[in-house]
Amino acid sequence: MSSVNEPAEPIPKGIWATAKQSWGDLFKWKQRVAVTNELGETRTEWQAPEPIKNPISLFMQLSARDWLFFLVGLIAWTADAFDFHALSIQTVKLSKYYKRSKTDITTAITLTLLLRSVGAAFFGLAGDRFGRKWPMVVNMIVLGVLQVATIYSHTFQQFLAVRSLFGLFMGGVYGNAIAMALEHCPVNARGLMSGILQQGYSLGYVFAACANLGVGGAVDSWKTVFWIAAGISIGVGLVRICFPESKQFIEAKKAGKRSASAGEFWKETKHMLGQEWKMCVYCVILMTWFNYYSHTSQDSYTTFMLTQKELENDQASRASILMKTGACVGGTIIGYLSQFFGRRRAIIVSAFLSGVLIPAWILPTTERSLSVTGFFIQFFIQGAWGVIPIHLNELSPPAFRSSFPGITYQLGNMISSPSAQIVNAIAEKTFISSSSGKPAPAYGPTMGVATAIIATGIMVTTAVGPEKRGRRFETAVAGVEDSPPQKVLDIEKGQELEHRATEERVEKVEKI
Repeated sequence: MSSVNEPAEPIPKGIWATAKQSWGDLFKWKQRVAVTNELGETRTEWQAPEPIKNPISLFMQLSARDWLFFLVGLIAWTADAFDFHALSIQTVKLSKYYKRSKTDITTAITLTLLLRSVGAAFFGLAGDRFGRKWPMVVNMIVLGVLQVATIYSHTFQQFLAVRSLFGLFMGGVYGNAIAMALEHCPVNARGLMSGILQQGYSLGYVFAACANLGVGGAVDSWKTVFWIAAGISIGVGLVRICFPESKQFIEAKKAGKRSASAGEFWKETKHMLGQEWKMCVYCVILMTWFNYYSHTSQDSYTTFMLTQKELENDQASRASILMKTGACVGGTIIGYLSQFFGRRRAIIVSAFLSGVLIPAWILPTTERSLSVTGFFIQFFIQGAWGVIPIHLNELSPPAFRSSFPGITYQLGNMISSPSAQIVNAIAEKTFISSSSGKPAPAYGPTMGVATAIIATGIMVTTAVGPEKRGRRFETAVAGVEDSPPQKVLDIEKGQELEHRATEERVEKVEKI
């Protein structure tokens, strides 16, 4: 096994040893990488970071079919986020409609996030076992139906019950969407495509805020936003029916000759959990921090502007739109840069800069200043998030890249589910002077302190965690008979050679 790169010590198995090595590697410019050659032999070596490449050349590496599946995954994730934020940005309207406190209304957010992990487990494993297509179709159509059911919830109890069911089906979208979108992206384009994909969440927020701005501030206008959300979700589900199953999933199934039985699939799943439980726990902890990060800084921000800053509905909506536009830009740029500077470095720097911006984020009083500072803090918050889809995919056991990211992401969501409710409960019991000098709920200080703690937690957790940038995982699949780790390596071998050839062709074009 000859190599032009300097050999490195293997990645250790123990938790403390891995944390110690990861912390040390963070300050080394070269990265420790485990490489598997054509014979299935593995070595660990130091690799220099890739030079920053023109994003246009990275886009060109994706075929028309790759782009199609990427866009379907992006649209599904955007629709999912629109459905969720249709509620969070209209907390004040719903509070008036049901004559309940804003904290009571955010109970629906808690229930939705709490039950997403159940849907992630069920539909994620279904995606690994049966394919990406039909689990996503069912998810999207049922989500649309439940949005309509929310509109016809006449009592607060009915409202909470429907939103609980909504959480079950919402949980199944993320894992299948990112697996379908990223599983066949060329290795050196994954950081850029991951950053774009994750911003489907921010795009969903922007579209929901635009819808809220368009319908005005009347109490009953929240229903119109939910009708729009229902139409988008059902539309995405119907469009997905028109396209075939993921090519990579089909090829991996063929490579395994025939599907294993359901019993063998669950046996393989339990074996994976037994082997990878440390990685599972680490990713759940990381995603708990990240979900607190986004929900604490976003879900109550519109309420913060309406109550503490005393903006009008249209002003708060415009500021929210610009804030999440910053999120879209930041997530794309920092996801792209993570390909060259490392996943963990990108996350840590982004979290640090978001913490530095907290005072500028909560102290301004005008729409313009709130819009500008909101833009920049979300640039870095969602910039860190932009690395997450591909980081989770690379950390995942190769054959479980639909279920593993979805389950760990949604378990983090479940643990962080009370975030908006906690912020509202603390803020409504603590009062400060509003822009006009009147007593107002302390949303700004509450969100600021919480975000500072969370950003610190993300930096520490990421600094001692693993990184597997550049990992090959395209054609491994669960539930295929006779495809344990060695066979997965054999399947990946051909795909790795194909990617190398593609990269060489692109380099020749660039030179020309």
